[in-house]
Amino acid sequence: MLGVLMGPTIVFPSVTPANLFSLLRVGGVAIGFAFRDILQNLLAGILLLITRTFRIGDQIVVGEAGGTVEDIQVRATIIRAYDNVRVVIPNTDLLTDRITVETAYEVRRLQYDVGIGYGDAISEAKRVIHETLSGLKLIRQDPAPEVLVVDLAESSVNPRVRWWIDPPRRKDALLAHGIDLPFPTRQVLRHDQTEETDGDWQRQREGWPAGQDEVPQTRWRVLGGKDPS
Repeated sequence: MLGVLMGPTIVFPSVTPANLFSLLRVGGVAIGFAFRDILQNLLAGILLLITRTFRIGDQIVVGEAGGTVEDIQVRATIIRAYDNVRVVIPNTDLLTDRITVETAYEVRRLQYDVGIGYGDAISEAKRVIHETLSGLKLIRQDPAPEVLVVDLAESSVNPRVRWWIDPPRRKDALLAHGIDLPFPTRQVLRHDQTEETDGDWQRQREGWPAGQDEVPQTRWRVLGGKDPS
């Protein structure tokens, strides 16, 4: 290195060692900026391997990406998404963002809100749910499943069902026992703008006509002195 530094000063007498050191400082800063991301990802990958936050084969969720870890490389981690596409995530993102490891433990709790009608018996719905879950071999009975009413919604009572699984399965049994699963409903009132009282805020009516025998007559507007009919 000493010979490399002295060579330019001999060939070009106007170049001094101070100029060379200044050039090295500028070049070092430029190289540092150019390889900053690579070095950050490298250090992040080393920390991930040391801390063993997750392993190859684990199912993780990072931001909007989720899947099975296939490889942990120097710069990035490769995961196979659930729709069978490959996602490459920089190690820096894995080190700084929130990671959900779905396979970190042997069992996992799932929950689902079930909407039943206000006219249905809550105790009967809870009994049906408990009996259904107890009859499934893939649902663990220790800890036992839970059914808790968590919300009185606009058109339904929402019990929340919690159960422990490995692996997850779904089964619907409320409809088979006559438990209503209502969907949101909305009432729309239509104002008939062909009535004679339309525009008179003291007489006009909102919604449907007051009586079944009363049918509003269509009101035509005369244009240019001629009947448009």
